[in-house]
Amino acid sequence: MSASTDATPSLWRHLWWWTLGALLVVWATLIGVAYHTGAHEAAEIADGQLRSVARHWLALPAPLWPGPEDALAGPPQDPGDVVEHLRAARGGEYHSEWALVLWQGGQLRLDSHGIAGRLPALLPPGHRLLTLDGLPGQWRCWVQEGPASEAGGLRRVAVLTPIAAHAALGRDIAEHVARPALVMLPLVALLLAWALRRGLRPLRRLAAQVATLDLRGGHQLPEERRFAELQGAVRAINTLVQNLQDQVRRERGFASDVAHELRTPLTAVVWQARRALGGSAGERDEALRQVEHEALRAGHILSQLLDLARAQGLNPQAMQPVALPALAARVLADHAQAAHEGGHELGLQNDAAGDASVPGHPLMLELALRNLVDNALRHTPTGTQVLVRLWQDASGTGLEVLDDGDGPPPRSTPPAPGHGNLGIGLTLVQRIADVHQASLGPATPIPPYRHGYRLTWPAEPAPPHKD
Repeated sequence: MSASTDATPSLWRHLWWWTLGALLVVWATLIGVAYHTGAHEAAEIADGQLRSVARHWLALPAPLWPGPEDALAGPPQDPGDVVEHLRAARGGEYHSEWALVLWQGGQLRLDSHGIAGRLPALLPPGHRLLTLDGLPGQWRCWVQEGPASEAGGLRRVAVLTPIAAHAALGRDIAEHVARPALVMLPLVALLLAWALRRGLRPLRRLAAQVATLDLRGGHQLPEERRFAELQGAVRAINTLVQNLQDQVRRERGFASDVAHELRTPLTAVVWQARRALGGSAGERDEALRQVEHEALRAGHILSQLLDLARAQGLNPQAMQPVALPALAARVLADHAQAAHEGGHELGLQNDAAGDASVPGHPLMLELALRNLVDNALRHTPTGTQVLVRLWQDASGTGLEVLDDGDGPPPRSTPPAPGHGNLGIGLTLVQRIADVHQASLGPATPIPPYRHGYRLTWPAEPAPPHKD
């Protein structure tokens, strides 16, 4: 395994860390919710107990109600130790300890923890939070009044408990909820790692199958997969593989076209060179002229190859409007001398409305038209008429090169580079057409013209109508 492979992060580790992080967030949220719920429930339980204790004392009959002589009957203790005493009284169990103060007829009858003197002067009935002088923290207090008795007057009960007891109870509840989750966290992390590694096994198998694909052999991945996500990925991979295989076939066909085009002039050069070496002076001169002709032909083919390389490197975004009438006139003017020497007639017919323009690269479109005209001049007999025709209608804009020669008609389907011997010129035109989102195909015969090729640009869709 290479160093670059070792440095590549693992997907299952990435997923495991993210899943573990999500689990920790859920666990922390659970702790927070448990603590909040525990504190809330502890406060409600404590308030209910405070009310219950107050009702219990108010319901006592007169003989059981503390008398004046019981006012100091509470346990003798230092008032500064009240909070610690109440905390320690819990002993880790869910029971409560209260501070109890009783009055009757305005006189103190019971002070369980010696805190009556620290209470506010005004203490109306109901729940409230109090801060007692000299004691830490806040206290939850419930004050309730009972019916007045004939002997002693109105009864009042104050039951208090420190807020710290509520918080302690809330923490206990949160700890009891979180502790099992904390203990299980390492086991869950290991199970997640195992589950993710096992769950990614189909992806690893798919990667192994992709690595063994033979593009040149026409192989593709089987699309039947257990999981829908993998089926989508396999379809995308097969589409890419199909495109690559088509490209390989096109390149093979193009290589065959190049070999076919170059074999004839190079073979002729060899034979004419041998003829020049062993023949008479007249034969030598004729052979050298043929060598020159075939060398120029081979150079033309190489020039087309360079043009094809340029066409393949075009940037589809760097386009501008190109006027087809001016382009056609310029190309025909450049071919006028060659047409005259070959005994051909060149013509231009503009059936387009106005100045027909298409988006494109001016030099490359000129190169495409040059190759079509050159193809017509080279492969038709002397006396053939060659017509360049422009047209435009609702379906789009077109550029045709027609001739009235006796040769075979073009293919009935648009030429595809690399399939059969199309010649480098037509292969180049096809590549340029692909870049310009145009189509190359056989032209419709117009008497007396029987053969030709057509470049067609589809019409742009009309903008939506606005009311």
